[in-house]
Amino acid sequence: MQAPITLSELQRLVKQTLHERFALPLWVGAEISEIKVNYSGHCYLELVEKGGSGTPTAQARAVIWRSNYPRIAGYFEAETGQKLVAGIRILAKAVVTYHELYGFSLQILDIDPSYTLGDLERQRQQTIARLQQDGVWELNRETAMPAVVQRIAVISSANAAGYRDFCKELERSPYAFRTQLFDAFMQGDSAEASIIAALCAVADRQEAFDAAVLIRGGGSRNDLRCFDAYRLCSYVAQFPLPVVTGIGHDKDTSVADLVAHTALKTPTAAAGWLVERAAAFESRLDSASLQLHDAATGLIRRHETALERLRGEIRLHAHGLLDRQRTLLQQRSAALPEAVRSFVARTAARLETARELTESRSPQRILRLGFAVVRDAGKPLLSVHDTAAGRCLDIEVADGTLTATVKEKR
Repeated sequence: MQAPITLSELQRLVKQTLHERFALPLWVGAEISEIKVNYSGHCYLELVEKGGSGTPTAQARAVIWRSNYPRIAGYFEAETGQKLVAGIRILAKAVVTYHELYGFSLQILDIDPSYTLGDLERQRQQTIARLQQDGVWELNRETAMPAVVQRIAVISSANAAGYRDFCKELERSPYAFRTQLFDAFMQGDSAEASIIAALCAVADRQEAFDAAVLIRGGGSRNDLRCFDAYRLCSYVAQFPLPVVTGIGHDKDTSVADLVAHTALKTPTAAAGWLVERAAAFESRLDSASLQLHDAATGLIRRHETALERLRGEIRLHAHGLLDRQRTLLQQRSAALPEAVRSFVARTAARLETARELTESRSPQRILRLGFAVVRDAGKPLLSVHDTAAGRCLDIEVADGTLTATVKEKR
């Protein structure tokens, strides 16, 4: 059996082995999970490496001594546009150290900012590729933007200077914009979920708004990382209302800007764009009003000319009609006496014919022809059966009346 050793001896052997094996600095890639600068100026970090599920697979403590921290942090921020904060990946030049009481740690001598920039860009490109594969990349840009946007759902932080700038810019305009704030965290670990919740609240009342405006003031790239996150950008891309962004990037464009309907650099610029859109619509209305006035005036003048022409034609036709009717009246007036004489003559001839016909059928004329009228008790006798033997009859002839007695009937 091997002789036992003390814990301190084991620690010394581990320390010696590590220092011999890693005598020179190494470049180590990891994610900052915690970072703190203490009162003395030293920077203490917790570094992690995460697996595919996002759970840590390795972890180590690290330190940047105050003699190096200002230089490293300043250069990193100048190159990347952001501070050293939790959640970003770094490539650190570090010395492996081991202490009997504090264990394994890394002493960071330098940090390569290009590695962090590359990692952020890689994540950004992954988000873009997923959105394009999902077929939602163009959806919000294809959403119809109203000609005038006046009912605005604003997703921002109530305390943000960018939100106040946005409201002031709208208030200075002559137009009646109506805004409603949907308060959300705009940076930090909770920002993505908070912004998505605000978007969902707007979508539930989409009929009350013309567009959604997503705004915040400037910040570091790390502050704005949530606007490159796949889940948030997917919500923006598929949002039922057109989305206008004013996220405050000085140099870069976020993925949320790329999938939004319209992207502006700052909240003030977003408000200015809305004002300019309203002014452009007002200008088009003024132009349309002038065109309508000119068209109406031209139409009225054309119709006045047409009416005047028709008035002249009516006057001319009326005069012609009156002349023709006057001539016809004169012709008929001249022909009237002859027509009257002809009518009177024809009528007289018809009357004479009727008189002759009447006279030819008169009872006296018939009696003169040898006919007689026999009456029995004053009534004309039409049949031998209407009288009897012994009856006294009156017989009227042309020149008088005879009285006779019926002897017999045959």
